[in-house]
Amino acid sequence: MKRIAEEFDTLPRQLRNIAKYVEQNRASVMVDRTSDIAEECGVHPSAVVRFAQRFGFTGFSDFQAVFRQAFAEQSAPTQSYQQRIRKLIDGKPNKLSGGALAREFIAASRSGLDELEHDFDDEQFEAAVNLLVKAENIYVIGVRRSFSVASYISYALQHTAKRVHLVSGFGGMVHEQIRSIKKNDIVIAISFTPYGKETQACVRVAHMHGAQAIVITDSQLSPLARYASALLTVKEGSAFAFRSLTSTVCLCQALFVALAYRLELAPEEMRDPGGYDE
Repeated sequence: MKRIAEEFDTLPRQLRNIAKYVEQNRASVMVDRTSDIAEECGVHPSAVVRFAQRFGFTGFSDFQAVFRQAFAEQSAPTQSYQQRIRKLIDGKPNKLSGGALAREFIAASRSGLDELEHDFDDEQFEAAVNLLVKAENIYVIGVRRSFSVASYISYALQHTAKRVHLVSGFGGMVHEQIRSIKKNDIVIAISFTPYGKETQACVRVAHMHGAQAIVITDSQLSPLARYASALLTVKEGSAFAFRSLTSTVCLCQALFVALAYRLELAPEEMRDPGGYDE
């Protein structure tokens, strides 16, 4: 996947479509038929074979074997738990209790956390912490489903001495709120497919002004990735077509705590000085 990300911009359009499909469907690539992938990507099946050969495989079956091996090495209990919940739902579609529904979401969140731990990039995380330590101002942007996460990390970072700015976009003021970003500042951009246009615009503005970016997204092929000084990828579990935010919030909490640790904040310095109970 790292090689695909590095060569993505040089791939022909059809192969880029396949690369995006592979990135977003890692769990199913190992069993997908060539014709199914081709149909989803709007390409001829031979393009799928060429894609595999482009990265040194004799054919698509050899390419799939890499994903089968990775799947086999992952923890089996989480998968089997999800399968049991899915069997319960499929077996009793008209008798789904609130508890069973909640368990499906819990299982999806647990699966996402397992994947976050399995694919965690210590080097990129440390780079993100280093950027925050040196930052004069921290701008945070996340729209739609990412807005709650952006709001949370802005709140957490306010417990440090850093100047933190949440780019809320209220009143359509995204460009106005980000325009003062400058060199030695950092933007934390949080966005998942289909990737918010406002977030992409903020990252481009930051880049033009010489600021660096910590990007939290779901793919190394994300349009935000090319601007990232530190790239943190996270894939959420999903249930009933609703994606969890558990893993993303966990990652942001870890980022804040790691920063606080580096700044050597005492516990009392991390408390809300306003005197209000949370």
